[in-house]
Formats: sequence, structure tokens, C-alpha cells
Amino acid sequence: MNDEGKPIPSSIIAEGDDIWNGAGDRGDAAMIAHGATRFAMALGDMKTSQELWPLIKWCLNYCHSKLTPEGVVASDTDELEGRFPDGDANLCTSTLYYDALVSAELLGEELGASDAELDTYMIRARNLRAAIEKYYGAEMSGYHTYRYYDGNDVLRSWICMPLVVGIMDRKEGTVEALMSKELMTEDGLLTAAGSTTFWDRSTLYALRGIYNAGYADRATDFLAQYSRRRLLGDHVPYPIEAWPEGSQRHLSAESGLYCRIITEGMFGIRPTGMRSFDITPSMPTEWPEMSLKQMRAFGSVVDITVTRAGKGKLTVVVAAQGKPAKTFRIKEGGTAKVDLLN
Repeated sequence: MNDEGKPIPSSIIAEGDDIWNGAGDRGDAAMIAHGATRFAMALGDMKTSQELWPLIKWCLNYCHSKLTPEGVVASDTDELEGRFPDGDANLCTSTLYYDALVSAELLGEELGASDAELDTYMIRARNLRAAIEKYYGAEMSGYHTYRYYDGNDVLRSWICMPLVVGIMDRKEGTVEALMSKELMTEDGLLTAAGSTTFWDRSTLYALRGIYNAGYADRATDFLAQYSRRRLLGDHVPYPIEAWPEGSQRHLSAESGLYCRIITEGMFGIRPTGMRSFDITPSMPTEWPEMSLKQMRAFGSVVDITVTRAGKGKLTVVVAAQGKPAKTFRIKEGGTAKVDLLN
């Protein structure tokens, strides 16, 4: 953090001994704000949330200062650090900032932020969502989906990001594009149509997004294929960072993203407070039941079970440690709002 409006450094080395800042602004402030707000609520610890809040607010204000005349977020590059074209304002950074604003309103309410501050986040999120549709919404290779940046003319795997953050305006075309022959390979998604390069993180985000969009059967087939190839095949037992760069080396973050396919994709868990969350299950049609056991989150240990309850209906049972179980009956594609305190 700084008072000059300079971007967050590209990398923190070791235990904070030094920094590497060779990539410029990769949209890091949007990444941090998105991740830190969700983490704070999911952890459910007031002290940690209060410690993170100044950083979150700084990152949100930094992103706001980078809005273009079109209302999207400018950055030097994205997490690929210039390996592929990303223009002056890419879709990934803007969608992460959008999600961070939504989460900041929820977390800020828990932390006692003023109504004026919360209203600011809500208004900025609403305006940014409209700008994302207007600026990035496009017909790409015959699909009703998104361009990645101004001037982009080939499909990119990061078009999954609106689905990940709950923007479903173009979900059908985006899912079709992600699973098309232009992007899909036996190793997951190509970074860009026509290339031979893949980075697992976009595949893992895309899987989460396809579940979020309600395509559980297609997502599960994709997840099974990917798991057989990557976790049980020649290269085991972790997701990889990239190919051909790095000879398929591992990074721990990719393995974390794999787990989030289940929690945030298949089960559709979205933090709404330090003791509350939405759950929007996306369960394959052939499955009668699915469950998460002893999930440590929201200041508790939680069991979640989803079962079929007749045509088009689901029963969701949430049991927090030491408290009576809560039962919700929802339509498929519906959302149960869980408050562990009440």
C-alpha cells in the first residue's frame, strides 16, 4: 500500500524480504480485493477481517482510480504478464473488481462501515457490471460471449470470468465457446484459439464457471476428463501451471483452484458474511446426493448434504457444529441463504 497511487508490486519475495516488480500492474489490486474479501468472510474471524479491511479498501480505491472513460479497469497486463495480448483493459481485471465490490459491501456491513461507503460500493458494482456488458460483450467466432480486450478477435479462455462472479447475461454462448473445438483440448482449455499453449488456472476457473452457470452434467464430464488426464495420468498428482513453458511445473495455487471447483462451483457456496453464505448447488442429473463433510468455514465446522426431492427440486441440509441442522427446499438452480447465527 502507498499514498502515491502506485500499483501493488508484481511479486513479494520469500517472507517479504524484497519485491519483484518487473510485470507492472497486472490487475493485482483487483485480484487482492476479490480474494481478500471472500477469504475474510469465509474464515469468519473478526480480527483478521479488521486487519485486512484497510488493504481491501486501498485496492478498491486503486481500481476505481484506473477506470477508463468506458468504465472498465485499465491495467498494464494480466496474470499472464504479456505472454498473450491483453490490451489496455482486460476482462479478467474488471470482473474481479466487480466481484470485490459486491463482497466489500457485504463484508463492510459486518465491520460497521457507514451506509454512505456501502452505497458507494453498490453503485460502483452496478455501474461496472453495465460497463462490462457494453465494453466486452461481443460475438466471437459465432458465439454470443465476450471479447477479452478492445481489438481482441480470437476466443480466449478467460471469457469464463463473468460466469465465475455471477454475471450470467451471456452464459449459454460463453459455455458453448469454452467447450468448443476452438478452445477445448484433452489437456483443458487453450489460452487462445489457434495457439498450443494452456495454463491450468483458466481451465480450473472455467470449470467453476460452467457449474455456476447450471451446466452440471457438462462440467462434470469435463472435470472427470481433466482429472483423469492431469491427476491420474502421466503427470501426477497436481494441476500444472503452464505448457509448454516451465515443463508442466506445479504451483500450489492451481491445486487450490481445483478444490474451489467443488466448493464454489458444484456446491455454489458464496460468502455473504462471516457467519452466512449462499449455496446454489449444481448437481449432475445422475447423482441422487452429494455432500461436503467437516468444512471448516464461517467460524464453524459445517456439513452440507444435497439430495434430490422430486422432479426439479433439491433438499439442502446444513449442519453447523453444535447447532441443529437447517433444511432448505429449493428448485434446481435455486439458492438457499444460510445464516449460521439464526
